[in-house]
Amino acid sequence: MPINILIVDDHGILRAGLRVLLGTEPDLNVVGEAGSAEEALALAEALKPDLVLLDLSLPGVSGIQVTTRLKQKQPHIRTLILTVHEEDILLREAIRAGASGYILKKAVETELIDAIRAVARNELYVHPAMTRALIGDVSPEYSASEKSIEPLTTREKEVLRYIAQGHTNKQIARLLNLSVRTVESHRSNLMGKLGMSTRVELVRYARDNKIITY
Repeated sequence: MPINILIVDDHGILRAGLRVLLGTEPDLNVVGEAGSAEEALALAEALKPDLVLLDLSLPGVSGIQVTTRLKQKQPHIRTLILTVHEEDILLREAIRAGASGYILKKAVETELIDAIRAVARNELYVHPAMTRALIGDVSPEYSASEKSIEPLTTREKEVLRYIAQGHTNKQIARLLNLSVRTVESHRSNLMGKLGMSTRVELVRYARDNKIITY
């Protein structure tokens, strides 16, 4: 089943470019475009997309408010914020409002496509440049000492390090000379061992256990 997407941005040229880009992927289907918050909410109601690709800087009602309304009225629709804004506070507000992802417009095309697929899988996606802003703030409280955790293998630590640095499964597979399926298996094993369900939790664990340092 394709991922049905509603594009929301007040710049027509950008919307057209996104439609062409996403149209090259067989599993992505753009079902509509909106240039304002009001139009976005109306189309979301009419078209029932799986995902809304949403700019924060809309005229009038902000993208944060649109996210909140979508979450309240149609919680099954996932929202991926696509923005130029790199401010930590906006990222936090978007996630708290119910956004499933936050990616910067400076991202390369493959990053956007990976982000859409991650959000469609019900994963939280945050642009690598912004991941640090979430650690210790939005993610739930966690203490490694509170759980009995199986030791991680050397390979699992390598995969975890790359996940924490913001790499996608495909990028990790290339870096470690593994198949994407193998990386996905390692990622699943990591989450099972650590009792976690999101990338943000994995990043926090990696930081707390000095698998990454920043």
